[in-house]
Amino acid sequence: MTNEAQDIGAAEERRAGSPQSVTRVIRLLEALCASNEPVSLADLSRRLGTPKSSLAALLRGLADEDLVVASDGAWRLGPGAFGLGSALTEARRRLQSSDLIREGMRRLCERTGETVLLAVGDHEGDMVTYVDLVESRNVVRYSVTIGDRRPFYASAGGRALLATCSPEAVSAYLKRVAPARLAKTTEIDPDALTQAIEQSRIDGFAQTVDQAADGVTGTASVIRDAAGGVVGALVVAAPTERAQGRLDELARQTLEEAAAISRSLGFR
Repeated sequence: MTNEAQDIGAAEERRAGSPQSVTRVIRLLEALCASNEPVSLADLSRRLGTPKSSLAALLRGLADEDLVVASDGAWRLGPGAFGLGSALTEARRRLQSSDLIREGMRRLCERTGETVLLAVGDHEGDMVTYVDLVESRNVVRYSVTIGDRRPFYASAGGRALLATCSPEAVSAYLKRVAPARLAKTTEIDPDALTQAIEQSRIDGFAQTVDQAADGVTGTASVIRDAAGGVVGALVVAAPTERAQGRLDELARQTLEEAAAISRSLGFR
């Protein structure tokens, strides 16, 4: 082998072990999982925005492990992929959803330094209930008890959950509940609430300042399961005085962790 060929081989080996290549393998397998038919190299390149030469090298490596197989000039999942899927399903069964959610809540509590809650809606759709919490270690912190309830319209978790509903359902809810003032600055105007909920739908998170109670700021984003269903709202609750000046940071951290928990539950 010439020195030039050795250099090229070494470069390809380094690229194959790079974090970018790992990400490409995951996206490649996801693309094949989503297709009912074998997918050509050109189609995979177009879907993933990756050069065909790079994908071809990855496919060859996956084929060596039977994770993919060639079929009439295209590629599909191989027997190794289904075996891996079965193993992952069994591991997922052993690790309960509640454990995965609580692990994410702990991470978010560590990142923000604030109390983190899991909020779910009731059957009537008028209130949210806090079903789990990881409490901040700060001496001054937001305190809540599991089982406490808050109106949808005045809480970050409630607004995040409402944002997953149709505009018609949101309108019907606001007409039914007749919002009341719970704090000095609670928003009770239906038009303003509709606009806030719609903004939450666009942003992917809801944020309230002194709405359900004076001095409390909430930031929430929805957690979804493998089927795309809403599991609940991940909520960061902080004293308003400490939250001011870092509202954007709290929103970003909550969004990121809700997305990470959703991925761990199988949502794509």
